[in-house]
Formats: sequence, structure tokens, C-alpha cells
Amino acid sequence: MCALTAPEVFDQDVDDGRVLLLQAEPAAAHRAAARMAAGVCPSGAITLAEPESGGS
Repeated sequence: MCALTAPEVFDQDVDDGRVLLLQAEPAAAHRAAARMAAGVCPSGAITLAEPESGGS
């Protein structure tokens, strides 16, 4: 599901079906899709950490 939901961030290995991470830090335009992919991941194997703000 992740590769279908966020193809800019994830791909799937054609030989063994494992999900491949293409972007460890997706661009802002792809973050919503990455969040959705984490939510629909059937194994719950994807977690997302939002970037920390630079201010104190």
C-alpha cells in the first residue's frame, strides 16, 4: 500500500515484494502522502517523525 499511496517516497522490490524507502526526508509536497502511507501500512512498519522546528 505504501508504494501505491506515496510512490515518490516508497517503491516495491519486484523480486521479493519488500518496500523500499526512496526518500528518508520527503519534500513538503510529499509529506501528506507519506503520512497517509504510514496510516495504511498493513504491518504498521512505517513510522513518521515530523521535522523539528529550528526555534527555541
